[in-house]
Amino acid sequence: MGISIWQLLIILVIVLLLFGAKRLRNVGGDLGQAVKGFKDSMKDDESKKDAASDQRIESQSAEPEETTQSATNATSDKDKV
Repeated sequence: MGISIWQLLIILVIVLLLFGAKRLRNVGGDLGQAVKGFKDSMKDDESKKDAASDQRIESQSAEPEETTQSATNATSDKDKV
């Protein structure tokens, strides 16, 4: 009990008669630009999240190195004494 192809065609003809081909073309173009803008903003948001997570990972990996270096320095100080 869904919508058949004939019902969709009748609706399309009625909409075309009401709005005209030029206006529908403009609406379609505007809709396409809106979808493109949405996709671009989603990509930008994902790249910002990736950059933030990369910075977080780099800062976390830098902390153990500093701890290892300070432990090595403490060991070498003990050897000097």
